[in-house]
Amino acid sequence: MRIILIGPPGAGKGTQAVALSERLGVPHISTGDLFRDHVARRTPLGQEAQRYLDTGELVPDHVTAGMVRERLALPDASGGYLLDGFPRTVPQAQELAAMLTGTGTALDAVLELSVPEEVVVARLLGRGRADDTEEVIRNRQRVYEKQTAPLLAYYADLLVTVPADGPVPEITARALEGLSAPRV
Repeated sequence: MRIILIGPPGAGKGTQAVALSERLGVPHISTGDLFRDHVARRTPLGQEAQRYLDTGELVPDHVTAGMVRERLALPDASGGYLLDGFPRTVPQAQELAAMLTGTGTALDAVLELSVPEEVVVARLLGRGRADDTEEVIRNRQRVYEKQTAPLLAYYADLLVTVPADGPVPEITARALEGLSAPRV
C-alpha cells in the first residue's frame, strides 16, 4: 500500500506510523528523518536544505520533493510505503502526483488522524518541552489547519479519517480497519 499519513502536531503520527508500517510491511518514510539523514551525509540536497534551516526559513518544496523522490526510488519502497510529513501543501501533493505518474504508481489512501485540539494541546504540554508552550502549540495547530484543509479537499477521494484519541492499539486497529474498507 502507498499511504500518506496526516494529522496535527501531537496526533500521534510517529507512533502510528511505526505500528502501521510494521503491520502493513511497508517502510515508514518521514521527511524529518530524510532531512536529518541528508544533512548528516552532506548530500547536495542536504547542503541546500541546511542553508534554509540555518536561517529558520522553510525548506523549498523542490528540495523536500527531491529527497522524497530519491527515497521512493529505493527498492524497499517499491511495494509501498507510509509517507509522514509529505505532502504538507497542495503544491507538494501535485509534485508527488507527478512522481507517481512517472513511475506508473498511485496512492492507495490518505490516512488522517483526527484529534480534538484540546486533546492535542494537553498531549503536547504533557511532554514538558521548553518550546511547547500553549501559545506555540495553538499557533502550530492554526498553521496545520491552514495548510491541511486544502490538502484534505485535494485528496477527498482517497481520504480515510480515523479518530486518534484513546489507547494506541485501538487507534491502530481503527486505522487498519479504515484502510481495508472499500472507498467509493
